[in-house]
Amino acid sequence: MNRRDFVLRTLISATTGLAAPSAWCALNRINYQDAGTPVRGSSLPRLTDPGEMRGEMLYRKLGDTGEDVSAIGLGGSHIGKTSVTEAEGIRLIQEAIDRGLTFMDNSWDYNEGESEIRMGKALAESGYRDKAFVMTKIDGRGKDIATRQIETSLSRLKTDHIDLLQHHEILRFDDPDRIFGPDGAVEAFLEAKQSGKIRFIGFTGHKDPRIHLYMLETAARHGFKFDTVQMPLNVMDAHFRSFARLVVSRAIDAGIAVLGMKSFGGADGIILKSNAIDPLDCLHYSLNLPTSVVVTGIDSQKILNQAFDAVKTFHPLDEGEVTAILAKTEAVAGDGQFELFKTSSHFDTTARHPDWLGDDSPAVRKLAPQSSG
Repeated sequence: MNRRDFVLRTLISATTGLAAPSAWCALNRINYQDAGTPVRGSSLPRLTDPGEMRGEMLYRKLGDTGEDVSAIGLGGSHIGKTSVTEAEGIRLIQEAIDRGLTFMDNSWDYNEGESEIRMGKALAESGYRDKAFVMTKIDGRGKDIATRQIETSLSRLKTDHIDLLQHHEILRFDDPDRIFGPDGAVEAFLEAKQSGKIRFIGFTGHKDPRIHLYMLETAARHGFKFDTVQMPLNVMDAHFRSFARLVVSRAIDAGIAVLGMKSFGGADGIILKSNAIDPLDCLHYSLNLPTSVVVTGIDSQKILNQAFDAVKTFHPLDEGEVTAILAKTEAVAGDGQFELFKTSSHFDTTARHPDWLGDDSPAVRKLAPQSSG
């Protein structure tokens, strides 16, 4: 047995309460080998508190942070697309806030910084920054590069503090080890928090729920608790390498806020191309999981209105309603063909730009100096 499998068996045994061999087999069956049994609503975690509707927006608790945030978040990637003018992007951000959408998603690497720049300009006007909960992400795995990326994000966003900063694209099993190792990025995060530049800390990823579990386990070994964890939660996820089935309850039990993303399968609305489900069902399904926020890309007035329609028409779904949604997607979801972020490198921006992550860890450079850098 290799080291990774040993760690995973130990981790899964600890988090599921099952004996390690049976838990390991169950995990692989759920995620990689269809057991032939349809997924039912009873197999998924469901929210216990739908939140509070105020005006046009639904608000929920952000884990144990004490913060209330909008149940829908505005996706930063879409707002900086070249197909959206800067003026329109700024207008959409400001209208969203005016209507009560407070959670702003972003990342240091979105659209070569244009997403953060546009959001910064929108928030700098007329007191909008004070009405928004601003989240962004950085890619650096080492302390030095993470510090530089934090400073760049603060400058682009035109703010003296970021409400939530997340480690972006935890896609590889060595990402947690690098982040929590000597001179790792977590040191930059903690220094930024101590100086008031960030308030809360989380991480994101979209590749495999086992990597999320390893990130949580690595943090726990270092005596660290995340405030948030972001993951793909959509109508197809339950059928294939399921974050909802394997990670959500673990986070909720620990008081870590769950942030859902990729409700439509990514920037191109790939899940909708299956013709198995409609947009409101997609959003209602994700809102019905115990999420604090469901981040959705908003690049037009139509899509902005759709986000508000989703919360206005949302009601907690019973087991039968969830099962009916899962039945619609079962035939097309089993092999992950519409969840390309799990099955391909199409959404893995850090794989195409390894320099964003920084150098290898000091331990790797010591053992393999000729191959480092």
